[in-house]
Amino acid sequence: MTQLDKFTGVIPAFYAAYDDEGQVDTERIKKEVQYFIDKGVKGIYVNGSSGECIYLTVPERKAIIEAVMSVAKGKITVINHVAANSTMESQALAKHAEEQGVDAIAAIPPIYFKLPPYSVANYWNSISKAAPNTPFVIYNIPQLAGTALTIPLYEEMLKNPNVIGVKNSSMPIQDIQMFATAGGDDHIVFNGSDEQFIGGRVIGAKAGIGGTYGVMTKLFLKLNDLVEAQDMVSALALQNAIDAVIYKMVSGRANMYAIIKEILRINEGLDLGSVREPLEPLGQDRPIAEEAAKMIKEAEAKFL
Repeated sequence: MTQLDKFTGVIPAFYAAYDDEGQVDTERIKKEVQYFIDKGVKGIYVNGSSGECIYLTVPERKAIIEAVMSVAKGKITVINHVAANSTMESQALAKHAEEQGVDAIAAIPPIYFKLPPYSVANYWNSISKAAPNTPFVIYNIPQLAGTALTIPLYEEMLKNPNVIGVKNSSMPIQDIQMFATAGGDDHIVFNGSDEQFIGGRVIGAKAGIGGTYGVMTKLFLKLNDLVEAQDMVSALALQNAIDAVIYKMVSGRANMYAIIKEILRINEGLDLGSVREPLEPLGQDRPIAEEAAKMIKEAEAKFL
C-alpha cells in the first residue's frame, strides 16, 4: 500500500449545505458526510467549486471543514480546498485544515489578475508552507480560474515534496496524460471532468473528483469498477447514460447545483437547502430536476 492509495477511486465533490435562511448549516453538513460514507465512496473533496467556495467567507469555510471532520475523520479520505482571494486567507484556511487532520489540501491558482507562472508558484508554495505536514493537490480548472497549469509550472511545483498531484478539470483530455507523465508513479492525477470520466481514467488518471458524483454515486462507483475491469463496452454505455443526466441538469435557468440539491431531496431524502446568490436558485426548474431524478433511477435499474 502506498501513500496515494487513499486518494484513488471515486471522490465526490462535497456540496454546500444551508439552512432555510441561506446560512451554512453544520447539521446538514454532517448528514451529507454520513450520506457519502453510507454510499461507500473513497473520500470527499470539500470547499471546492461544488461547495460554492467562492461565495463563502473564511469563517464559514472553517466551520464547514470542522463539521465534516467531526464525522469523516478516520472513516473516509478528506481533501479540503483552501484557495481564497488572498494568500493570507488561503494560508489561514490551510493551517486550519491541517489542524483538523484533513488528508490533503488543494488550491486553484489566484483568480482575476493574470499573474506570471512564478507568482502562481509562489502562491501555491506559500499555501503549502502554512500546512507543512499535509499533502497538496493542485486544482487545474482554467476555464473558470483563468490560469492554466502548464507542464513547466507543474515541474516547478513538483520540487515541493508536499505536492502529490493534480485535480485536472481542463477540457483537453490530453492534459491528464501530460500531467501523469510529468508526475510519474509517485504522483496522482484526478479526472475532474465528469463527462470524460472513462477517457480520463484510461489516459492516466488514477481517480476522479467530480461535482455530479454525489447525485449519482452508485453509477460512478459502477463506472469506475467497469474501467478497472477493462469492460469498456459497458463503461461507454454507462458513461453515455451519466452524460445524458448531466446534460439534462444544465438545460434550465437554474444553476446545476440547485438542480442537484433538488434531485437529492427527491431521490435520497437529503435536504441541503438552496444555492448561494448570485448562483441561480431552482425557481421554475423543478420539472428538470424531476426528470433528471427519474433518469438516474432508470440508469441504476439498468446498470447496477
